[in-house]
Amino acid sequence: MRIMIIEDNRVLGNEIKLYCEKWGLEVVCATKFHDLCKEVEVLQPHLILLDINLPYFDGFYWCEKIRKNSTVPILFISSRDGNQDKIMAITTGGDDYIQKPFALDYLMAKIQAMLRRTYEYQDHVQMQLSNDLQYDFSQGLLRYHHEVIELTKMENRILAILLKSRGKIVSREELMMQIWSTDEFISDGSLTTSISRLKSKIRQETGVEDIIITKKGQGYLIP
Repeated sequence: MRIMIIEDNRVLGNEIKLYCEKWGLEVVCATKFHDLCKEVEVLQPHLILLDINLPYFDGFYWCEKIRKNSTVPILFISSRDGNQDKIMAITTGGDDYIQKPFALDYLMAKIQAMLRRTYEYQDHVQMQLSNDLQYDFSQGLLRYHHEVIELTKMENRILAILLKSRGKIVSREELMMQIWSTDEFISDGSLTTSISRLKSKIRQETGVEDIIITKKGQGYLIP
């Protein structure tokens, strides 16, 4: 998923960029504040973080302009706390509003919620696990450099369940219940084996470590 940050405070923009990249998101900071619509058209982001106070024109202006050609989710990030600003953000086409200063983990929760609402239930949804490693929910395929990594039916279900709760620990019991709900039975031992094989397969095929993190006594996590 590609995030576009439209924020003229470079320090804050870079801080948000680095944090989002830790979550496996691709992030681009806007630079052409005189022609942001063109940048949006070229970058084709999946979500935009938009400040209100910008050079040339404010965020409300750009939100309206972007909305004429795109339905991309727009999350306003601003130090302005007036109710009128929040109303303007929504009426000009924004989807949500978060006031500065904010905790980065709170911002990430907002971003993840918007991405889930917008893309998880569409026909074609891809999630970036790391550079060049993507999972396609609609086809149930894991790709590295556009090459498919062959997964068993059980490995596929485990990966999809963990990705849908990305950033949260999924207990073994919850994993097993979700798998059983699809009329597939999995024992405690076979769950351990399947996760071990899945982690090993990803590591061998891509060289990427720690896609799935084991939290002892708690469950599993994809950060």
